[in-house]
Amino acid sequence: MIPSISLLGARRFLPLFVTQFLGAFNDNLFKNALIFFVTYSVYNDVGAETTFSAVATGIFILPFFLFSALAGELADSHDKAAIMRTIKWAEIGIMIVGATGIFLELTWVMLLALFAMGVHSTFFGPIKYAVLPQHLAKHEVLGGTGLVEAGTYVAILAGTIAGGLLHPHHAAIAVIGVAVIGMLAARSIPPAPPSVAIKIDWNVLRSSIRLVRATMHVRRLFLAIVAISVFWSIAAMIAVLFPPLVKNVYFAEPSVASSFLAVFSIGIAIGSVIINRLLKGEVSARYAPASVLAMGGFLIDFWFTSRGWSPVVPGLADLPTFLRDPGAIRVFFDLAGISITGGMFVVPLYAFLTTIVDQSQTARTVAANNIVNSGAMVIGSVGILGVTNLGIELVNALWVLVATATVSAYAAWRLHQACD
Repeated sequence: MIPSISLLGARRFLPLFVTQFLGAFNDNLFKNALIFFVTYSVYNDVGAETTFSAVATGIFILPFFLFSALAGELADSHDKAAIMRTIKWAEIGIMIVGATGIFLELTWVMLLALFAMGVHSTFFGPIKYAVLPQHLAKHEVLGGTGLVEAGTYVAILAGTIAGGLLHPHHAAIAVIGVAVIGMLAARSIPPAPPSVAIKIDWNVLRSSIRLVRATMHVRRLFLAIVAISVFWSIAAMIAVLFPPLVKNVYFAEPSVASSFLAVFSIGIAIGSVIINRLLKGEVSARYAPASVLAMGGFLIDFWFTSRGWSPVVPGLADLPTFLRDPGAIRVFFDLAGISITGGMFVVPLYAFLTTIVDQSQTARTVAANNIVNSGAMVIGSVGILGVTNLGIELVNALWVLVATATVSAYAAWRLHQACD
């Protein structure tokens, strides 16, 4: 049993962990239920399906780009626990709107709720990392960060599976119930008062530019943020490609798409635990370059596997049928390899963000990271959509991910050189 697991028994950590876990679960339950519903029930064209997947991903990401600076300033200038409780109350209202869209089958209402959930996550994101140095000892921060990352991706796993398997009406009821439970968990988070007084700049464009400039001039932060951002651009491209790839290349049902995303999510959780064991609480990027290069290697093998795939049965295969194909083992092996090495890569970099600055600046540092991350994810989503619209096959678009992984490896190597 790894030492950081003991944090799950501490009131200074467990309510935060549960709250963020349920929030990530709800995000992905709703988002994937929406994407799978439209991909399999509305469109019957690979171009339209890829476009909608990219649009939905972009709508969810856009608030991170617009409001992260404001979120960071609010988190550093107010009690973080109180803000989290307010955010969780807002989530209940958002999910009521989203559920209404699902029941009435109004895509624009569902997309509106998806945007609002992006706003919800934008304001919660800086807090869940910034509160860790405030509630944990310095030697516990890496372990706590790893648990938060692992929990996030297990939640993504559960939400992804539920989004693909639940009937849309059942998903609508579930998202409201989960939001209520998340609000109740947030009530037990210990106070986390601010240490400085900050004047809030409500001009989101000006505050975003100023915050990024103030953060990115610190070389170690710059390199960490660039490496994380390139990684998340890869994750955004994967999110765009997976639903149409599963339907049109693997000729499979939503349950198979859910299983792909599920393996990807749980793999990152496993990678988070592995890197915590390897580093033994030390904040270091020494394993990051090799991890992301290994991820690129698994992406290449995934391309070979996808390129040679033949339909298992006429029509779309369900999950049990897909698993009977001998090639399915290699597919899931590649997905696990991609995600485990990805988790090993990204977790230490988040620990850098919260340990090399003063506690009074942690939320704004994470917010600056989120701004750059979201910009990279939008570029990734739009870029991969542009590549497919140029006539490049879905399978060959995977090479864009491989090339992006090498860029991330270079940034991580420079960070390792600068810090270790």
